[in-house]
Amino acid sequence: MVTQTKPLAEITQEAIKVLFQTLGVVNTIRFINQFTTGYGNYTEERDALFGDKTLDDIISEIRLDRSKPN
Repeated sequence: MVTQTKPLAEITQEAIKVLFQTLGVVNTIRFINQFTTGYGNYTEERDALFGDKTLDDIISEIRLDRSKPN
């Protein structure tokens, strides 16, 4: 049996439609989100944000910030 190969975009649209119908919008989005890789470079961003700070340093900064009036 020979079948026509559909374009990937069409397959994706059909799959999402089936998921919406079966799982609902929220659960479809939750399902799809588990496959997204995100963006950026976490290691570089973490180093830029926290540098050589320890966990205790970070917690102290959070507590200090929370104690300030808004």
